[in-house]
Amino acid sequence: MPRTLTGITPSGTLHIGNYFGAMRPAIDAQAQGDCFYFIADYHSMTSVTDAAERRKNTLGIALDWLACGLDPNVSVFWRQSDVPEVCELMWMLGTLAPMGLMERAHSYKDKTAKGISPNFGLFAYPVLMAADILLYDTHRVPVGKDQKQHLEMTRDMAIKFNEAYGETLVVPEPVIREDVAVIPGLDGQKMSKSYGNTIEIFGDEKALRKKIMGIVMDSRTPAEPKPDADRNLAIQLLKLFASPEVAADFEHRLRAGGLGYGDLKKALFEHYWNHFSAARARRAELAASLDHVEAVLRDGALRARAVAEQVMGRARRACGLR
Repeated sequence: MPRTLTGITPSGTLHIGNYFGAMRPAIDAQAQGDCFYFIADYHSMTSVTDAAERRKNTLGIALDWLACGLDPNVSVFWRQSDVPEVCELMWMLGTLAPMGLMERAHSYKDKTAKGISPNFGLFAYPVLMAADILLYDTHRVPVGKDQKQHLEMTRDMAIKFNEAYGETLVVPEPVIREDVAVIPGLDGQKMSKSYGNTIEIFGDEKALRKKIMGIVMDSRTPAEPKPDADRNLAIQLLKLFASPEVAADFEHRLRAGGLGYGDLKKALFEHYWNHFSAARARRAELAASLDHVEAVLRDGALRARAVAEQVMGRARRACGLR
C-alpha cells in the first residue's frame, strides 16, 4: 500500500493556506490508509529562536491537526525531533546535493528577497525536507504548487543516492490539487506566515472578523458593475468555504452591481467561521486533555522510528558506514 506523508512547520498558528494546501488533502488520504504526519520542529529553527515559543507552537499544531480530523488510530503522528535519524540522513543526502540545485530553490530566493535573514538552515531546507520524506519510504506527498520544486529536488536526491550506492531509497511522487494548491492571503499574495497575510484556522472571533473586514478593495461603489468579479480576493476566498452555488451567486451579484464590498466580506467571514465550527469544539476538548495529546505524539514517534531505523540501516550499509 502506498504511504502518504506530510508535515507543517510550527513557526506560528496554522492558517487556511496550510489547511487547504496540505492538511485537508493529507487528512483525506487517511481513507486509503498508511499515512504519516509530522510536526517539523527542526525546520522551525530557521525562523524561531525562542524555545518556549517553539514548544507552544508545536503543541498548538498537534491540537490543530487532531481537531481537523487526523486520526492517530489509523495514522502515525509525531514530532520531527523525536526521530533524530532524520538529521543523519540529511547529511548523507547533503553530500550528494549539487550546489547548483540548491541555489535554484525558489523558496530560499523568495524569502530572502522579502527580507528574511539568510542562514544555512534556510538554504539547506530542501535537504532536510528530502530527509523527512525519504526516511519513511514515502510514496506520495501532498503539497501546494509552491512546494512542487522541493519535491522534484527530493526526487533528484533520492535518484542520485541510489545511483551512487545502489537502490536504497524510495523515490516519492507529489500529489497536487490544482484547484486549491495556492491560497491567496489578505494582500493577494500567497498566504504565508512569513508575509503576515494569513487567516488562522483557530483564534479569537473578533480579531479574525476584523482581519477579514479589513481586506482592501478598490474604490468602486456598490452600484457599479464589476466585470472582474472572479478576480476579487473575497470571492476567491469565499469559494473555499461556501457551496459552489452560493459562491457563484455572490460572484454574479458583484459582477452585475448592487453588492457592496462590506456585505461581501461579512458573508465571507460567516462562511469561514461556520466551516471550522466542529473543529473548534474538538480543539477545546483536546486542550483540556493535554496528557492524551502527548501520549499520541509519543506513540507516533515510536511507530515512526521503527520505520526510520530500517531505512537508515539500509542507507548505512549502502554507504559503507556500518
